[in-house]
Amino acid sequence: MLLCVFVCAACGLVYELELVAVAGYLSGDSVTQTSVVLSVMVFSMGVGSLLAKRWRCRAAAGFAVVEVLLSLAGGLSVMALYASFAWLGQSRAVLVVFCVVIGVLIGAEIPLLMTLIQRIRHQDAGGAVADLFAADYVGALVGGLAFPFLLLPWLGQLTGAMLTGAVNAVAGGALVVGLFRHDLGRRTRRALTGGLVAALAVLGLAAACAEPFERAAQQAVYEPRVLLSRDTGVQQVVVTGGTPRGAAAAGSSREEPGASPGTAGARGTGKEDEEEYGKEGTGAVRGPEPLRLFLDGRLRADAADGHRYHEALVHPAMSGPHRNVLVVGGADGLALREVLRHSSVRSVTVVDADRELLRLARTDPGLTALNGRAHEDPRVRHVVADVFAWLRGRGTGTEYDVVVVDLPAPPAADSAKLYSREFFGLASRAMAPGGRLAVHAGSAARQPQAYWTVDATVRSAGLRTVPYRVDAAYAGAGPGTADGTADGTAARAPGPGGRRPADWGLILAARQKPVLAPGPTAPGLRSLTRESLHRAARAAARHRPAVPPQPSTLVRPRYPG
Repeated sequence: MLLCVFVCAACGLVYELELVAVAGYLSGDSVTQTSVVLSVMVFSMGVGSLLAKRWRCRAAAGFAVVEVLLSLAGGLSVMALYASFAWLGQSRAVLVVFCVVIGVLIGAEIPLLMTLIQRIRHQDAGGAVADLFAADYVGALVGGLAFPFLLLPWLGQLTGAMLTGAVNAVAGGALVVGLFRHDLGRRTRRALTGGLVAALAVLGLAAACAEPFERAAQQAVYEPRVLLSRDTGVQQVVVTGGTPRGAAAAGSSREEPGASPGTAGARGTGKEDEEEYGKEGTGAVRGPEPLRLFLDGRLRADAADGHRYHEALVHPAMSGPHRNVLVVGGADGLALREVLRHSSVRSVTVVDADRELLRLARTDPGLTALNGRAHEDPRVRHVVADVFAWLRGRGTGTEYDVVVVDLPAPPAADSAKLYSREFFGLASRAMAPGGRLAVHAGSAARQPQAYWTVDATVRSAGLRTVPYRVDAAYAGAGPGTADGTADGTAARAPGPGGRRPADWGLILAARQKPVLAPGPTAPGLRSLTRESLHRAARAAARHRPAVPPQPSTLVRPRYPG
């Protein structure tokens, strides 16, 4: 009996963590989504406990029904959320519905189990409650640890949720049919057994369809074909779109075939991919869709127009000494590509926590076509480490003339530490006298509060700033209005965000007020002039909030959700 409580508690916590993880990935705001999931589920558990009072007279049958329904709701929840997001464009309503349903069913378990345990162990209510909750809490511990360390890396979100549902159904069914079969009539026993078998069949069929479902959902979300999909353990990497010519020559044929554990749609780069990517050319794009790189669902680079962001981020910071450059983040190699356009650069250190993305950026034909094989330059040194910890522990090492912070901008909760006063203080300490800091700070048009909070935070670290923004004027978009299109609305984009970036908000900082200029002429530079940068600074100033935001710190993050 207590073993069943243990298993059901572990499964219940896995359902909660699955919903939190999926909601955070789809929305990008993990703090808000965690709060929504936990608060709605805890409230629903209270409702479920009250509703379970009606089933106490038939506790065994009631518990079996609850476990069958819970196994289906929990096991299929992730698939339903992905389907809603991929084909309907939103998942918030579906998330709340599943939180309510799963919460009600989990809340109904304890009263029913309490009734059942007192039938087989005649003990006082206090002792029964202590045993029950001890097994429940230990099960929650095991489920909470199993999710990030076993289920997610080895099975992925879809299959992991379905396996959890199957285990849940078997545990509940075994308890009722095994220990309390005499409490059930023959018809009830047959109905419950049939329901259990049907639930397991549905979950098994869903698990068998998980990979084709994920591929179809990715195609619906990203629109053009998906060339590469890989969960690196740090983030989800997706490359979509057209075919780079000459990738076989420019890239590597050593990529492992098949998907990583739990991730459908990943492609190898062996002989099959040499034919797919083509054998001649120079990395140009053919076909109706350009190559695009998405990190955690956010459009990171577009071969048709993605140079605008990285050129605007890197080259103004190169207007001055730039012998030694530090790129924070940027394992994809796109900012590094721009840095290496300057022949006077002597060394570049790239620090990123994502070892797998770094490997893909050096070997995958799509990514090497985007970054120009920048990682193979002998001037580049790679460090795989937590950026904050590396800066904190570097001591009095190399002083950098240019520091490029190429990271996902707030309000993503995972970015808050890397956009804090403490982080920018550490980055400032790594700068040489006269050094400059370039920071990606999100969208100045869509999220001005977060953008100007980054500016206030950089200034609080003792640096002076020049904010500027660059429109995302992709091919087919209008002539560079506030949101990058002719009518002022953002162009439709493939990807979980549903839209292309309207603009990129950037910040140039130094100990003395920096001059916003395109920097020394670099081969292939396409989009920057002194006049365009001055317009970019004026465009950013138009979105300055009436009330200046406060700087963000580790103890007190200020970025709006």
